[in-house]
Amino acid sequence: MKARAHVFVCGRVQGIFFRLETKHKAESQNVKGWVRNLPDGRVEAVFEGKEEAVKALIEFCKRGPPGARVTDVDLRWENFTGEFSAFKLRYG
Repeated sequence: MKARAHVFVCGRVQGIFFRLETKHKAESQNVKGWVRNLPDGRVEAVFEGKEEAVKALIEFCKRGPPGARVTDVDLRWENFTGEFSAFKLRYG
């Protein structure tokens, strides 16, 4: 089953390669979508793919890479669209 999740990750999540590690994890799980830093210090991401793979990315976001201190993950399940052809880093 295909799934789509929109997540906002709070805590010490910028400046520690959170986006790059998320991209590598997504690509290894064949998950499409994007990740970006927000001006308020959070990281925002959209994941699309097989439900199990999307859930694995959400679990990764709950802990982050070494150096991260995740305090909260705001998760919103959305309708799968299939709009992405890859997983990308977004800026701004």
